[in-house]
Amino acid sequence: MALTGAAAADLCTVTGRAVIDFQGRFTAVTDRCVYSMLSDSSTGFEVFATFRERRRRDVSFLDSVTLKLQDPDVQFHLQHGGRVQMNDTQLNLSSSGQKLHGVWISKDSTGVMANFTISSHTVYLFFDGSTAQIHTGTPVWSSVDGLCVNSSSISAQRLDQYSSSSCQIQYNDSLDTSVNCSAIKDHLMRSCNTLKESPFSSCNGDVDPTPYINACSDTLCKYPSVDGLRCHFLWAYARACSLNSRASVGDWRSAAGCSSAEGFCQDKVCSDHEFCGEKISGGTGCLCRAAFAYDYKQSNTLSDPTVCSQNSGSITLIGCLLEEKGVDFSTLHLNDRSCRGVMDEEKHMVTFSFDSSSTCGTEVTNNGSQITYKNTIKYQNSSDVISRQDQFYIDFSCQHTQPETKIVAFNIKDSSVVVIVKSGQWNYTVAMKAYSDGGLTHALDSTTGVVLNQKIWVELTTAGLDAAVIAVETDSCWATSRDSPSSQPRYDLIKNGCAAPGDQTVQVEGNGEGTSNRFSFNMFQFTGSSGDIYLHCKLQLCVKRGNSCVPDCSGGSKRRRRSAGYGDPAVISLAWTQWFP
Repeated sequence: MALTGAAAADLCTVTGRAVIDFQGRFTAVTDRCVYSMLSDSSTGFEVFATFRERRRRDVSFLDSVTLKLQDPDVQFHLQHGGRVQMNDTQLNLSSSGQKLHGVWISKDSTGVMANFTISSHTVYLFFDGSTAQIHTGTPVWSSVDGLCVNSSSISAQRLDQYSSSSCQIQYNDSLDTSVNCSAIKDHLMRSCNTLKESPFSSCNGDVDPTPYINACSDTLCKYPSVDGLRCHFLWAYARACSLNSRASVGDWRSAAGCSSAEGFCQDKVCSDHEFCGEKISGGTGCLCRAAFAYDYKQSNTLSDPTVCSQNSGSITLIGCLLEEKGVDFSTLHLNDRSCRGVMDEEKHMVTFSFDSSSTCGTEVTNNGSQITYKNTIKYQNSSDVISRQDQFYIDFSCQHTQPETKIVAFNIKDSSVVVIVKSGQWNYTVAMKAYSDGGLTHALDSTTGVVLNQKIWVELTTAGLDAAVIAVETDSCWATSRDSPSSQPRYDLIKNGCAAPGDQTVQVEGNGEGTSNRFSFNMFQFTGSSGDIYLHCKLQLCVKRGNSCVPDCSGGSKRRRRSAGYGDPAVISLAWTQWFP
């Protein structure tokens, strides 16, 4: 719907952090809260604006505009990217427009327009993602209030019920060398004073350029001249002129050195922690808001911490940080080039992951105390002669820590011991359990009698490890009459991963083949002792490379095959009280 005959006193402009009210008074919003722009106490309608930070935490910008009606109870939320949401419904708008609950709303290449009638007064609202203009068509009436009526009443117009609890926190970001107000003040004034020159000067008699000039210089004195910021102020003034039938500034963009593209970032949808701005590589993209990006930049990282779970690992890169550095996430991959990141289309986070079924070239190493799964995010290799993208490498890894020594003694009423091992976000268990049969179906318990020379089976198992790449080796097992593994006397059952040559009753099965193994022996007692028996086993996690984890027990010497990456084995022990009939 076209507007004609707008007077300056009927127009309120909000652009960047500046509010220019109906009387032409300029006020700057210095926090990130929600403010009432225009409200009518007699009808309950209200237009309020949300301010948020962009590249700096200490400078706020208009971020969205909301039109709230009381009867019916409905809200139209005008967002960046030309999006409009009515209550919880996203609207699909065009230039032809549509009427909803008495509000005529439309969208074109410049932005979103809405108009409605309240108390016989028509209110016109415009928003393009950076600038909002509210035009009443007639002088304001007595029942209205808000910053558009009196911009100096800023604290009274703050709407705490819609604002975040931290919106008033003041930040002091580090100085930007490109924003030195005292050094470039004359340049800023010349840049913003363009509004007094042709073709804008033809409108100066109808729309006073002074508050627009002051708003322009005030903002550029605190914030870098990027994202078409200077041109936003010129555009706001030019549009104010276009609303007046007696004033027109013609082709001002070429004269002012501004892009001919209208509606900066129109149809560019960013997440809540992002804003639309100019990328270093050119064009526009979704960049990180300063408060969101602060901790990442302080720690010089592009990602959240690696997430390690059972047999898998993942890392999530922050999409807007990649945009800022000019990195195209689609060119990144893991060691296996076919493993690419997955973009969350709503939050713009990029996740890379591997697991036991899709290792993606994950490298597995063992330093004796930890088994590490490591992969790398890197830039896609190119056959081009040149590249304009920086080298890109991000290593991420997950670790299994070798089990520490745990001594848990128990008598026959407890037939097993379980050790829970935690390392970072990896969690797995090592268990040792005794049975009275080779099928491992009858665990020893308080009702089971064990007699001398009876065969006992002992199983060592783990849970939470990747059987495709990890094996459990039982290095040695021995018995003592006291709970200390180093106490004497000592009787060996397994040595170097093989049955001890001095005891023909010992049999070892599956050692080093997977994540569990077992052995058997005939029950005995220490000569001259009728006390407890303590069984201790040293075990170690091993990275599978062929049969490298399987001990070589052939030949008389029964020496095991050496495998790379061994450290000091850990000890797990179980004990029971002997019972003899």
